[in-house]
Amino acid sequence: MSPLVAADEVRLLEIARASVAHGLQRGRALPLDPAAEAPALREPGASFVTLRTARAELRGCVGSLEAERALAADVAENAFRAAFRDPRFAPVARDELTALEFSIAILGLPERIEVASAEELAAVLQRGRDGLILRQGVRGATFLPEVWTSLTDPHEFVRALERKAGIESWSAGVEAFRYAVRTLGGAARDRSGERSPRR
Repeated sequence: MSPLVAADEVRLLEIARASVAHGLQRGRALPLDPAAEAPALREPGASFVTLRTARAELRGCVGSLEAERALAADVAENAFRAAFRDPRFAPVARDELTALEFSIAILGLPERIEVASAEELAAVLQRGRDGLILRQGVRGATFLPEVWTSLTDPHEFVRALERKAGIESWSAGVEAFRYAVRTLGGAARDRSGERSPRR
């Protein structure tokens, strides 16, 4: 993926907020023509969009793990879903929009980690830097790197993600992937509650 310049970052945050505003009016994500966006935003990209209240409380977080559409469109869709489709929260109301804080995590390409146990995995993780995906059959879950702010021990980081993914044993085979992110917008905080509807 091409590097993002400052104007690209500003544009992505504008798209995220505009998509929630459009969702309040039309009930769907902001439609975008990727061809009208800057080159880096036209390229396939995977993102997570996190919404927080003025008191820094999580208000929604949804993302993509695979780059299947233009980055600008991915951000628009995930912002809409974070506001209106995260099942843990009621849909965002019109009077909340102006106070919402938006942050966007742009995911790097996942790298498979060849390990045979949770202990081996914990030993090779780069604390504070690695995002982690665990998959076992149809189960799967991820933690963004910001989760390290609340789960600083690698073993607990892995155990918590196992619980989130519903993985009870490695005997059936577990796939592990690490990735880096570039975060735009709000200050880095714990995002242990991300939802990832697309695997």
